[in-house]
Amino acid sequence: MSQKIIPNVWFDRNADEAGAFYMDIFPGATATVGARYPDDVPDWQADFAGKTLTVDLVIDGYLLTLVNAGDEYRPNGSVSFMLNFDPLRFDDDRDAAQAQLDQTWAKLSDGGSVLMELGEYPFSPRYGWVQDRYGVNWQLLLTSPEGEPRPFLVPQLMFAGPVQNRAREAATFYSSLFPDAAVGFIADYPEKTGPADADSVMFGEFRLAGQWFSMMDSAVEQDFTFTCGVSLEVRCADQAEIDRYWDALTTVPEAEVCGWLADQFGLSWQIVPENMGELMSRPGAYEKMMKMKKLIIADF
Repeated sequence: MSQKIIPNVWFDRNADEAGAFYMDIFPGATATVGARYPDDVPDWQADFAGKTLTVDLVIDGYLLTLVNAGDEYRPNGSVSFMLNFDPLRFDDDRDAAQAQLDQTWAKLSDGGSVLMELGEYPFSPRYGWVQDRYGVNWQLLLTSPEGEPRPFLVPQLMFAGPVQNRAREAATFYSSLFPDAAVGFIADYPEKTGPADADSVMFGEFRLAGQWFSMMDSAVEQDFTFTCGVSLEVRCADQAEIDRYWDALTTVPEAEVCGWLADQFGLSWQIVPENMGELMSRPGAYEKMMKMKKLIIADF
């Protein structure tokens, strides 16, 4: 799997359970333990000694990392995952695509909260937004087979609160940093809508390292913004690449720890070596990582 940017989702001690939950929902999905906490951890992590650290969840070939940690953070609607049910994926059978969408909706909604009811909207004949039982946000969309194909799963960034109306700026900035990157289709708000200014982004797309993302400026006042509840992990080939992304993105020194940073929009990133798993298997590597801000490969 060649996926440079991997969304990481924070779970409160139940990442293993969540992995099994998603495997039951998405046909062909897999969930495997990616890493474990060492047996010898700092006192404040004693409850996690030897337990799962990350779960690698693969949905339709797309990798998500479920982080098994404490209750410090929780995902919210600032980062959601769009699921594109394209009839072309179902032999051009619209009814089959909608049936799969409805089935997925029912399972994701079980124990969760509906944010936008499943139904017909001006932009889609079948759409809904749900926050599942773990706080992860999903947008399910019956897409038009006449449009340009998109992956089944696409992360979406919603700019609200302190970063309201900055979606276009962010997409342009991110696209300047990565290879095979560009800002794609953008639909603007035709007039001021709630906190969204006229000509801000109602819906837009951008591509980073060949991966599609979408973005929007919120049309509703929100009481949340980006947090470590969902972060974007960038796997780097060498120290020079780590340094380049780190220096370009980091703007909040107090958020820098263990390769994690927050950018100018508050979005959390993890800038790590692509062979992180091998490095972490070395004696004492976990302890070294916990003491670092930016990861230095030579120190492992």
